[in-house]
Amino acid sequence: MDLSRPQVMGIINVTPDSFYAGSRTQTEMALARRVEQVVAEGASILDIGGYSSRPGAADVSPEEEMARLRRGLEVIRRVHPEAVVSVDTFRASVARQCVEEYGVALINDISGGEMDAEMFPTVAALGVPYILMHMQGTPQTMQQAPHYDHLLRDVFLYFARKVQQLRDLGAKDIILDPGFGFGKTMEDNYALLAHLDEFGIFGLPLLVGVSRKSMITRLLGITPDDALNGTTVINTLCLTKGAHILRVHDVRQAVEAVRLVQAMQAQSSRESYIINP
Repeated sequence: MDLSRPQVMGIINVTPDSFYAGSRTQTEMALARRVEQVVAEGASILDIGGYSSRPGAADVSPEEEMARLRRGLEVIRRVHPEAVVSVDTFRASVARQCVEEYGVALINDISGGEMDAEMFPTVAALGVPYILMHMQGTPQTMQQAPHYDHLLRDVFLYFARKVQQLRDLGAKDIILDPGFGFGKTMEDNYALLAHLDEFGIFGLPLLVGVSRKSMITRLLGITPDDALNGTTVINTLCLTKGAHILRVHDVRQAVEAVRLVQAMQAQSSRESYIINP
């Protein structure tokens, strides 16, 4: 996949308790419609998750998580067998089953290997791209009292250490995700946004996931149902700051944002003219 042009990752939830109710798909018919929708609207990656990572989410057993994913992956395989699929899981055993049984192409780990010590060796052995996200704590604890001595330094050192561990194990393609909303205050989220372009120092693709999150809803005093406009604004800012993948609930609007920003950036390389009156 060529990431010189930003790609859009469409969220496919097979959880009953996602923070955004509009993304929940609890029947095979609803799931098939959702898959058809995100593909038709231009998503180049489908990201399927069976474990809700919203703040305070209840724990789910590996067996239940995999049962949910099997149901979803079977539908994807039937409706769009050619789709590029990412599995959103922090469990190595679940990641392995999804890759080996269903040909899942990417592993999207919110914990950066912190919640399962076998994840990094598994990623390296499978040879699939790995989305390395920064999170402080767990989904159950991450928003209780997030604190950093120095936010950017702490996140950068985290990525430097993790990337080196993965490379030492022979992992191949690594994608970074700063983890908006995962163990961060609202001010932390906007500090990351302000300095997003500085993540280019790693020379790795950058994924951002801000879709309908509390950094938008709390600031604007709205609900996730009303957060599409704010999501599109922040996605657009992220594109201008070097994001390569947008992880979203609303694919069409994200694809349009990519096209508009690409059109602007294409002009920036052309000759500038200065008129002296």
